[in-house]
Amino acid sequence: LLAKRFNRPGHSIINHHTYTFLGDGCLMEGVSHEACSLAGVWGLNKLICFYDDNGISIDGHVDGWFRDDTAKRFEAYGWNVIGPIDGHDTNAITQAIGQAKSESKRPSLIICKTTIGWGAPNMAGTHDVHGAPLGEKEAQATRQALGWTHAPFVIPASIKEAWSALAAGKAKQAAWNEAFANYQREFPELAKELLRRVGETFPEGWANTKSQLFASMKAIEAPTASRKSSQQALEVLVPALPELLGGSADLTGSNLTAAKASITWHQKPDQVANYLSYGVREFGMSAIMNGIALHKGFIPYGGTFAVFSDYARNAMRMSALMHQRVIYVLTHDSIGLGEDGPTHQPIEHASSLRLIPNLDLWRPCDGFETAVAWTAAIERTDGPSALFL
Repeated sequence: LLAKRFNRPGHSIINHHTYTFLGDGCLMEGVSHEACSLAGVWGLNKLICFYDDNGISIDGHVDGWFRDDTAKRFEAYGWNVIGPIDGHDTNAITQAIGQAKSESKRPSLIICKTTIGWGAPNMAGTHDVHGAPLGEKEAQATRQALGWTHAPFVIPASIKEAWSALAAGKAKQAAWNEAFANYQREFPELAKELLRRVGETFPEGWANTKSQLFASMKAIEAPTASRKSSQQALEVLVPALPELLGGSADLTGSNLTAAKASITWHQKPDQVANYLSYGVREFGMSAIMNGIALHKGFIPYGGTFAVFSDYARNAMRMSALMHQRVIYVLTHDSIGLGEDGPTHQPIEHASSLRLIPNLDLWRPCDGFETAVAWTAAIERTDGPSALFL
């Protein structure tokens, strides 16, 4: 989305890949299905995942609890599946990365067959080395097996030089800086806008936008549901802030998270979208918003029912832990909205979310307070906010 907004012919300044590392345990977690399914639907060809397939988790060999055909699973998601390859063969890994980078329509999964604790003569391939030190005896045996004679924590200069990415990184950074300088000369306004968004500052006129928003919300005298007040605020905020990237976990019509200026990606893929349909994936949506916030350039917000914050809680906690600028729109905050019964009635949710350190929770009582909550959440750059509506 950022590339579609800012790249121009001959000036692909946003063209990097994102790499992730997955283990057997990661792929057992339900959130892996939510996120990976969506990545396939969205065709995220710049996403490359390494699957460390060693067949071990903390309790032992995974055959007793994890027998998925991971390759077929990801093929069904619409991914480009590469391998299995020898995960200890650097040439095979380099070749697989090149193959993944050449993919233009699908995310890639590189399946790497590995041995956990490789090189340890007595413990390799066992769960004993999963998150635990080798111990002095096995460490010494490993040194002998590998022919490693250097003192502990000593890295020989030749190895350090071979692994160092400083020179290559400096060269790539210099090349990108030169490309961006050319871009600035050709498209000064676009470059200025990109720097503004990545730098997390506000466009000119933001103070006036807030004043107009507050005035318009104060002028509404009729009692209004706070989620409707939220949508009324978004009608002002979305056109004013192109960095707002909204979405909902299949509840747009209930959460009222879309404005007239919202452009949904899957409906208008040729336009610069600012709204995502996440499907029924509360945890996945929240984790994806963390990734978007970490990248910079967007302020992500996503909606679901307040009671379903239970599904998203771990990602919300991570937002707070990582000090990320993510906005959670949690609606139907009332036991009076009850045709779905007690499973959909939030009782303990506001109180429990308030216990998460660094998460701001807003519970506005009218349209004006809703507008204030939105602007405060947008202006906060050191952590997430939850709007209970």
